[in-house]
Amino acid sequence: MIGWKIILLSVYQIVVILTIIHVVMDNRQPAKTMAWGLIIWFVPVAGIVLYLFFGVNTRKERFVSQRSLDQLSKRSMLEFVEQKDLRLPEEHRQLIDLFVNENFSLPFKDNSCQVYTDGYAFFPALLAAIARAKSHIHIDMYIFEDDALGMLVADALIDKAREGVEVRVIYDDVGCWQVSHRFFERMRDEGIEAVPFLPVRFPSFTSKVNYRNHRKLIIIDGLTGFVGGMNIALRYVKGTAQQPWRDTMIQVTGSGVCGLQRAFLVDWYFCDRTLISNRKYYPASLSPLTSRAPLTQTVTSGPVTPYPEIMQGYVRIIHSARHYVYMETPYFLPTEPVLFAMKTAAAAGVDIRVLVPFRSDTRFVEWASRSYLREAVEAGIRVSLYTAGFLHSKLMVCDDSVATCGSTNVDFRSFENNFESNMFFYGEEMAARLRDVYLADERQSIALSDMPERMSPSFVKRLLESLVRMMSPLM
Repeated sequence: MIGWKIILLSVYQIVVILTIIHVVMDNRQPAKTMAWGLIIWFVPVAGIVLYLFFGVNTRKERFVSQRSLDQLSKRSMLEFVEQKDLRLPEEHRQLIDLFVNENFSLPFKDNSCQVYTDGYAFFPALLAAIARAKSHIHIDMYIFEDDALGMLVADALIDKAREGVEVRVIYDDVGCWQVSHRFFERMRDEGIEAVPFLPVRFPSFTSKVNYRNHRKLIIIDGLTGFVGGMNIALRYVKGTAQQPWRDTMIQVTGSGVCGLQRAFLVDWYFCDRTLISNRKYYPASLSPLTSRAPLTQTVTSGPVTPYPEIMQGYVRIIHSARHYVYMETPYFLPTEPVLFAMKTAAAAGVDIRVLVPFRSDTRFVEWASRSYLREAVEAGIRVSLYTAGFLHSKLMVCDDSVATCGSTNVDFRSFENNFESNMFFYGEEMAARLRDVYLADERQSIALSDMPERMSPSFVKRLLESLVRMMSPLM
């Protein structure tokens, strides 16, 4: 009996060593390599299981190339989208070129934008836009709940499908794990094309579960689009039993909707293998509604691309800031390039501010972020904790000239593992509006520097925070 135990222990040790070698040979970021190595070594059996489910990097080998999808979408974009007298702001030309070169994210002029800061304003606007649809409705959503609000939106989509409007829905398979299959089957029975993003099924479970479509995109008739942080779920209106919900969604009308449309159609090909490139999905852009209509770029990022494009954009904006950078994010687990850029800018006298929830919806992530937030304060960054509810908003604004809003959190998962989408806005008007949103939220917050229990925690709490922080590259 003792002999068998020795054999099993020896086999397990060999498996552990081989697994750690696999982690090292993957040549990922050193912090992530160290984190996985520690988990595999110090968490018996479960560490290896976690690595197989969430750590094995199969994205380059098994996922369809983003570059090939871009080539498919370029034909329709270049053929149908024409902009006369397009003038790019010289101060942001390098950022715009970065997104064009890395992501084929074209800039679009002549846009009108409406900012929604709660579900009570956003969802009526969404339902009204759905009711006006004549040609098609495209929805790309991380969570589409089968609660009262989800049923209401589904009924509205079914009504339009019965009228002959094309309705396509992409929902994330993991994000909708708790949603009844019947909910989406009902849509399909009524003529709606509803497909899951990277469905997680055995035996391919371990190669897909870690890479999720976190995007929130809605396009109606190619003329109206929505982008931001809200999923379709009742809690985005009523909040949770513990606290209200604060989020940001932006409605775009004008040529910038073409960028949102391209993002959706690339995802549709990814999921359904159907190439949609008809001209009707890229209608002629509307005339500018104001002389100060913002220039926009829709930027996507994901694990299939060689570079984390949205993270690159964040770093570029922070490095180029002259006066201020304001950021809202529900989770603050920054990658090293982003944190270093923020600390460098703060040391140079730029007003860097970060707003996060006072109480997160994920305690483990909250504890992991505490040491990062404390480090940011010590570097001269102003950190505030939003106290009026759970802050799920994801936005950044810089120098009253450039801003972004979308689905991207300031954490490792959004920057490296998830499929994300953000719209970048160039122009004083839109930047000022999002700056005012930030400042209004900041007035309902408390400065972290005024919380001695957070700035100077006990030894036990600091140790716990440090241990959890070691896992942050994997969250």
